[in-house]
Amino acid sequence: MAVIDIQNLTREFHESIVPVRAVDDLNLQVEQGEFTAIVGPSGSGKTTLLNMIGGLDTPTSGTVVIDGTNLYSLSDKALTRFRLENIGFVFQAYNLIPVLSAFENAEFTMLLQKQSEKERSERVTDLLKRVGLEDRMQSRPGQLSGGEQQRVAVVRALATKPKFILADEPTANLDSKATATLLDIMAELNREEGITFVFATHDQRVIDRARRVVTVEDGHVVSDEGR
Repeated sequence: MAVIDIQNLTREFHESIVPVRAVDDLNLQVEQGEFTAIVGPSGSGKTTLLNMIGGLDTPTSGTVVIDGTNLYSLSDKALTRFRLENIGFVFQAYNLIPVLSAFENAEFTMLLQKQSEKERSERVTDLLKRVGLEDRMQSRPGQLSGGEQQRVAVVRALATKPKFILADEPTANLDSKATATLLDIMAELNREEGITFVFATHDQRVIDRARRVVTVEDGHVVSDEGR
């Protein structure tokens, strides 16, 4: 049974005389526990698709149903609550809060969920150690390298044990060792906690680890390969 069900999804941008369809009448289903990479050239619609799956961008037409909930039938408040309770995001831009430490950034979503201090401390400390940041927990983003900031952003997404992780180029600023470590952790959480992962990526290292590769070009799915 599909836990992500996308039907006839279209997103048009009207930034020029001729409208541009970043996603064009696209259909896609993702089942619980998948480890899926969405791939394609720049401008193919990967990021726009991922943003609509996560309720961060509104489609021109079509539906996105996640875990039985039609995202775009929700009020803004209900959609925000749904995202908070179900989806972890990893953005290309990190979106860390400059005045907070690595630890505080990583626990931020758990804090919004009103999880206990003990739960936050144990989960975040464990994950930061696993990604090699045990000595950087009190450092602020401006004191961290791009790769370290990316690892903090990934930990923030994983910390809440969401049902879904949507990751846009999560390894873009990481060396081979850090990438392998992160993908190992993600694969482990995928197996142990049943978290469904959907990546938008160019990174062959991610693609090689994915169990399903969906190729998008010009807003359409052009191939869909399971492994």
